[in-house]
Amino acid sequence: MSIALYLRELRRGAFPTFVIGAILALYIVSVVHMYDPAIARNLGTIVDTMPDVFAAFGMSNAATTMTVFLVNYLYGFLLTWVPLLLVMMTVNRMVVRPVEGGSLSYLLSTPTSRLRIAATFVEILLTVLAVTMALIVVVQVVCAESQFPGELDRAGLLRASVGLLCLWVFMAGLGFASACCFRDARVALWAGGGAFLLMLLAKMVSQVGKGLELLQDANPIGLFDPYELVAASGDAAWHAAVLAVAGVVLLAVGVAVFCRRDFDV
Repeated sequence: MSIALYLRELRRGAFPTFVIGAILALYIVSVVHMYDPAIARNLGTIVDTMPDVFAAFGMSNAATTMTVFLVNYLYGFLLTWVPLLLVMMTVNRMVVRPVEGGSLSYLLSTPTSRLRIAATFVEILLTVLAVTMALIVVVQVVCAESQFPGELDRAGLLRASVGLLCLWVFMAGLGFASACCFRDARVALWAGGGAFLLMLLAKMVSQVGKGLELLQDANPIGLFDPYELVAASGDAAWHAAVLAVAGVVLLAVGVAVFCRRDFDV
């Protein structure tokens, strides 16, 4: 790893990371503030009037506890796609834009090897996601314990959060591999992100339509089940681990391509 490159890119990405983290934190505070048995019953009534809409966004489960309430309104949709913005902005700043503008040539001309450069890019990407996840968990725990002491199952929330981080690693792998593999800047930026959005759309459709379970079974992101992770049931932990391994493999593919590719800069 190149420490100088690592610190430089973290500084450059600090502001967008802070903005997205702040937006997520504000939303989490609002969701925690909404938790109340009476409100939960009212939300359940609303769900009954529009079941397909709430099912599409992964919010149809009965929120009987604080933990399930948070998972229902945060982990089902919002926290599965908003971090994609961070991934795309990061890979665009580190790889896509420098390749397109030719500024990558200055970095490649330094004594730092391509392997160290690519590995540093991967570590930056994972650091950004890890910091964002830490913020999300801390905000949820602090807000929940301050307003509803003892209501939160911290272990269950942590399991769901680790599983979500595995999903983010898979997302990062798609984005980084795409940025390194494609020569056209627009394809390099959008192929990985677009593939993830299509997977998310397929999951939403499978949760609404009858007889569309195949879309869920054949969808990699269908391996992430926050409710089973909270309950520590089934093979949810192993499925999340598969997502993480797939993400690491994709990141390794991106590194390998970066090391061998002629960037024409």
